[in-house]
Amino acid sequence: MPRRTASERRDSVSRLIDRPAADVLIIGAGINGIATFRELALQGVDVAIVDRGDFVSGASAASSHMVHGGIRYLENGELRLVQEAVQERNRLIRNAPHYVRPLRTTIPIFSTFSGVLTAPFRLLVTHGRGRPRERGALLIKVGLVIYDLFSRGGGRVPRHRFHGRAASLAQLPRLNPALKYTATYYDASMHDPERLALDVLFDGVAAGTARAGRPATESTARAANYTELVGFTDGRARLRDAGTGEEFDFAARVIVNTSGPWTDLTNAALGRPTAYIGGTKGSHIVLEHPELHAATGGREIFFEHSDGRIVLIYPLKDRVMVGTTDIDADPREDPVCTDAEIDYFLDLVGHVFPTIPVAREQIVYTFSGIRPLPRHDDTNPGFVSRDYRIEHGWLGDVRTLSLVGGKWTTFRALAEHLGDEALALLGARRRAGTRTTVIGGAAGYPQDRSARRIWIAKHGRGHDPELVERMLDRYGTKAADILAALPDPTGDLGELPAVPGYYAAEIAHLAEQEEVLHLDDLLLRRTSLAFRGGLGRESLEQLATAAAGALGWDSARCTAETDRAEALLRRAHRVGLGATGPLPEPGIAAEASGGRA
Repeated sequence: MPRRTASERRDSVSRLIDRPAADVLIIGAGINGIATFRELALQGVDVAIVDRGDFVSGASAASSHMVHGGIRYLENGELRLVQEAVQERNRLIRNAPHYVRPLRTTIPIFSTFSGVLTAPFRLLVTHGRGRPRERGALLIKVGLVIYDLFSRGGGRVPRHRFHGRAASLAQLPRLNPALKYTATYYDASMHDPERLALDVLFDGVAAGTARAGRPATESTARAANYTELVGFTDGRARLRDAGTGEEFDFAARVIVNTSGPWTDLTNAALGRPTAYIGGTKGSHIVLEHPELHAATGGREIFFEHSDGRIVLIYPLKDRVMVGTTDIDADPREDPVCTDAEIDYFLDLVGHVFPTIPVAREQIVYTFSGIRPLPRHDDTNPGFVSRDYRIEHGWLGDVRTLSLVGGKWTTFRALAEHLGDEALALLGARRRAGTRTTVIGGAAGYPQDRSARRIWIAKHGRGHDPELVERMLDRYGTKAADILAALPDPTGDLGELPAVPGYYAAEIAHLAEQEEVLHLDDLLLRRTSLAFRGGLGRESLEQLATAAAGALGWDSARCTAETDRAEALLRRAHRVGLGATGPLPEPGIAAEASGGRA
């Protein structure tokens, strides 16, 4: 693909080059970096954030779509983390109701006393080493009682309930009849994590623009995706614009490294090698399976397999997501869901729902990411701490902060702590908190049927109420901007024939307003089209054409972007356009074609 010239440089990069300095430079725009960016922008700090790829395209894009306290972390003794996570879950239900909602979760239990002796022994004696064991009803009951205690005062979700075999099968008749009990409790779903992260990001940009009191070009909160750190010399970070190949220096008093599983690699690029991270890979598959979807009863099935791994079966977007694994991984290698992991998931589904056949051909999407866990040597991956810590350092006169660990649920609290550390280094004071700050499209979001009808009537612009409600679910109250961009409702709305439910003007608006550089940004993060599966070559071509006007793409660029997106879906997600089931693993495919794949 031909590179842009310097005259075609993106505005987001130009804002960095035109004023190549900030108080804080954040490297890594996953959810934790983005949240820290917003936190500092709200304090009036001059802050910039860059990422070598798209925003929220790394580890944060491979989440289990849950906001949860982490009941199993109790067994690790991580009481502080569980309490913080439960509190943050409740805050997100309040502050981001357009994307975060209570999720009924059921645990099938096949024993009564299993794990009662081994769990404390592993916590107190072996410290997470050794093979995990299945937890029985008694251990789970103790954990849920503590979990409920941490939730007290939040008032956001009901308490847990235990049911015996008969009552459990009456509620979920397709469950394995060999179970003895079920435990049902509530966490929260996060049905569009990437869009939630983008809302946080753009709230930060808006805060910087408002505090600057000047045009967006002079904002004190600047964000650029596809902008890579390539070195550090003479007290300045060296950055490269992936769109043009142009390199430039950028100065900051504090550099914050929030690059997740790549934290050590980023520090090496800064000239300060570290060995903080020992990440683990987590994979998921997405099934188009109406029978399995119905069998879940609309609730997540949170299950412990016989090997002690915690896994889930989760109805989402008319699909069923199954995950996740916990395997040591090298961040220098691109993670992919393997055949062995797929077999593991299919076996898991068969154990929970033994009368429901599931075939590989029903898999429409797979995804995999690396958790940014701390280095853990011989500790079993399932027992590595999910808590986070902040490491301080120096690069000459420049102070550095490296984030080790962190999880989606606690991003706001983590950013608050990391922001306070940065403020202390700057000698600045906190001006605002974020515990009650609504996020993006949650502002004015209607949360009951009556309020929704009023919002639809007020902002619908004459469009069909069903369409307006779909946009409201998709974007929160930011749907008003999408609806304003659509053509007059009395005419052709421009629905894309190969992408039902999406409109050319909608895609153009996202491309123009949300820092899109590539077609896959739209497929994977601005929408959930790839997640739901069913895309064909024609789908990609129509989406590229819809985005072309906003992004200045000619026909050759549209073809190149379509080819790029198709290759990425094939390589990273094992999706073949128009094909059924996962494609062969990349290594296997290359071997079969003599290394030419």
